[in-house]
Amino acid sequence: MTIPKLTTPLTNEQINFLQTFSKSCRRSILEMVTNAQSGHPGGSLSCIDYLSVLYAFIIGQTGEKICISNGHISPAVYSTLAEMDYIPKNDVVKNFRKIGSVYEGHITRHVPGIWYGTGPLGIGVSVASAFAWHARAKASALAKEGFAQQNTAKVFALVGDGECQEGEIYETMHFARKYKLDNLILFVDYNKVQLTASIKEIMNLDLPKVFAASDWNVIEVDGHDYQKIWAALGEAYKNTGKPTVLIGHTTMGQGVDFMEVTGKEHKADWHGKAPKTDQITEQLKALTLSAEEENLLNDFRKNFVKWKPTPTVYPPLLSKTKIKTGTPITYKKEELTDCRTAYGKALLDLVKNNPDVVALTADLKDSVMTKFVAAEFPDRHIECGIAEQHMISASGGLSLDGLTPFCSTFGAFMSSRAKDQARVNDINYTNVKMVATHCGLSVGEDGPTHQAIDDMSSFLGMFNTMVIEPADPNQTDHIIRYAASHYGNFYVRMGRHKFPIVTKADGTAFYDANYKYEYGKSDVIREGKDLTIAATGAMVNEAMKAREILAVSNPNLSIEIIAVSSIKKFDAKAPCRAECAADETLIKSIKKTGKILTIEDHNVHCGLGNQLAAHLLELGFKPATFKSLGVTAYQLSGTSDALYHANELDAEGIKKTILEII
Repeated sequence: MTIPKLTTPLTNEQINFLQTFSKSCRRSILEMVTNAQSGHPGGSLSCIDYLSVLYAFIIGQTGEKICISNGHISPAVYSTLAEMDYIPKNDVVKNFRKIGSVYEGHITRHVPGIWYGTGPLGIGVSVASAFAWHARAKASALAKEGFAQQNTAKVFALVGDGECQEGEIYETMHFARKYKLDNLILFVDYNKVQLTASIKEIMNLDLPKVFAASDWNVIEVDGHDYQKIWAALGEAYKNTGKPTVLIGHTTMGQGVDFMEVTGKEHKADWHGKAPKTDQITEQLKALTLSAEEENLLNDFRKNFVKWKPTPTVYPPLLSKTKIKTGTPITYKKEELTDCRTAYGKALLDLVKNNPDVVALTADLKDSVMTKFVAAEFPDRHIECGIAEQHMISASGGLSLDGLTPFCSTFGAFMSSRAKDQARVNDINYTNVKMVATHCGLSVGEDGPTHQAIDDMSSFLGMFNTMVIEPADPNQTDHIIRYAASHYGNFYVRMGRHKFPIVTKADGTAFYDANYKYEYGKSDVIREGKDLTIAATGAMVNEAMKAREILAVSNPNLSIEIIAVSSIKKFDAKAPCRAECAADETLIKSIKKTGKILTIEDHNVHCGLGNQLAAHLLELGFKPATFKSLGVTAYQLSGTSDALYHANELDAEGIKKTILEII
């Protein structure tokens, strides 16, 4: 046997090989789900013929990337990887979906050969489009530097037909067409069955027309005919100027008699149901390879597989990356600005110093201040349109492809609409820098739909995502550079309005050029002995103004102000939180004063006050007074100043609360 060229038809020997390859995969699929008594055999069997062609004749030769967006067809993917000798077949068959095994129910990066782990539908296509965008960008950069024209690497993706009801699929369609990703080849497993019933019954789609309307190159193909699959791939490779979708007409349960019968009737009997052992006995006999077939596959693995995956490396969270941070910008007391502008200028500096830093936004570059990058480096500014879910997933893909993506939108959209995508990135140990602006009541007149007051809580349950809120534009600059140069996902929230920088007692910038940001470290802005105020974001400034007012009317009152940058980590060196408590800036202050007032432009039930109370309880420390100020109900439109005043979050309101608890 030889590896075919895309421009030539398959020979009988090559077709015979593919039949043998997919036959062995089908046996593994049945064994996997039956042993586990769990899994999704129907879709795995319907797409295995396409995966056999793709892996044996393309990916196994080139190592080009593929994203399986319908991650529940893991039996098909794992069986294919096993036939390629990328993973041990006996191990995956025996331990599929078992505790302690990397062969999870949905595909995972713990398995060599998986570029991105998926489960919630729609996400993998966004990731694939990001891989394709980066491949084109690299080819374009080489061409600009005078290198000979390179063939842009192809990127493959696979989705289920029911999955195409997901909104993120449509976001990706537009993105791929906008950027002319003709190196992206998507296969739709069009078996016309989804979880509970047929496509026609649940949400009838004419997929060829849907993709054609988005101006994709559409190719319909028999998904079980190897010759036609190969010809369709050859046609896709020749396509220029737009992405290609292969609509694969398939049968759920193909190749397993009792499943294939219901699949042809478009019944969902075997979508997510495992057969019993006695149901597959005869089928396994039919799928048992002969000695000649075993030799054919062994010869292929030994002599024809040119590319093999390497195990995934997960960098430790907050480990340093190779990013050059540049020189911090220090804003003077006289320069009234906002944190989002400081973010935009710091990001521009990072882009200037690092070719692998990119910016993404969702039709908000002028608001989130990525406009500075867009103006000077348009090729490094990725406009996703009003598609926050796609933006977050694409950022995850870019980060795993070697880039450092900063993606930005309003906090209300980042933390709610795209939370699922951020969560799946978190599971994939990505390196995405999410910067949200217009958070809290700071957004003002836009009203409660845009006043993100619960956004921090969206990320508290994510194990690989750090949450931060800077106290002023100067700290913002340091934080953005820190996030860029340390591995892991970050959610950095900031408001919309302008407010003064935080100063030292002598009036100079507190967060000056000598300041070094450390994740989770709180800062003593003003010392005191009677009360500790722990504040986040713009509330630090309001607390300082309240302290100054009280210094006139109550000169003997001594208030300590602590700026808290993260509500997820209060200085402690996890996991020894209790043991390290004596070294914590914030805890030291509370123990000294015995009284604590937390202030935040956020919902008090799921922000700083709530988190700090739980932290103190864990440490077994109960201050004499614990009071939280924050947002307690949805607000109407109004300026940020008016909203802060109405919620007693301005200097006057803080002063009133202080006098009540002292």
